[in-house]
Amino acid sequence: MKTEEDKKLVLTKKLDVKSAKALQELFRSRVIIEDRIGTISRVAGCDVSCSRFSSLVHAGIVCLNKQGWKEMTTASASLPTNFPYIPGFLAFREIPCLLAAFERLEVKPDLLFVDGHGICHPRGLGIASHLGVLLDIPTIGVGKSILTGKPAGQLGSFPGDTTDLLWQGKTVGLLLRSKARCRPIIISIGHKISLQTALNLVLDSLKGYRLPEPTRLAHAAANHKRLTYGKV
Repeated sequence: MKTEEDKKLVLTKKLDVKSAKALQELFRSRVIIEDRIGTISRVAGCDVSCSRFSSLVHAGIVCLNKQGWKEMTTASASLPTNFPYIPGFLAFREIPCLLAAFERLEVKPDLLFVDGHGICHPRGLGIASHLGVLLDIPTIGVGKSILTGKPAGQLGSFPGDTTDLLWQGKTVGLLLRSKARCRPIIISIGHKISLQTALNLVLDSLKGYRLPEPTRLAHAAANHKRLTYGKV
């Protein structure tokens, strides 16, 4: 994988929608949808936070020990975005800041939970898949709402209940009831992982909240970075 060259393509300030779409098609061809994972001992979650009408993006990444899901280290970054807000292309706004935060992590993870979608995307390359290809590590998409596809059936009301998310006749993800009386989350393959393994890891990381622990802590870290940006 030419990850460093790929990163330069994404970080360029001259990207427009046409060139961004071409990059999505290129990176989609590199997504691996089966398990290519070794021993998983460190798992990180990542998320971004943005103020309304602001061009700044704030990213938070938290790395946890999979044994007990305890926080090991965290990193954050704030960067101006160079890409407009366009549904289906949000990764181009957020990934530069996420890459900057990832580089600052003192301990790198074996696998990354990404707040967003993986292959359940109109062009098969949501931010979880996009980031996985660029970093060349296994990633899982953890979305809060459906971007592409429809549920295959009625989702049960008990924590752990799932139903397939279908698009164009294929399963592109799972709706998971992660907590009773809460809206489901959407689990999808990001990169180098199967859907069943992704689901197993998410279930293992649930600690009584709607979001799995890695993305829950990353969400808090990104918001903290936004709220404290520019303050002494």
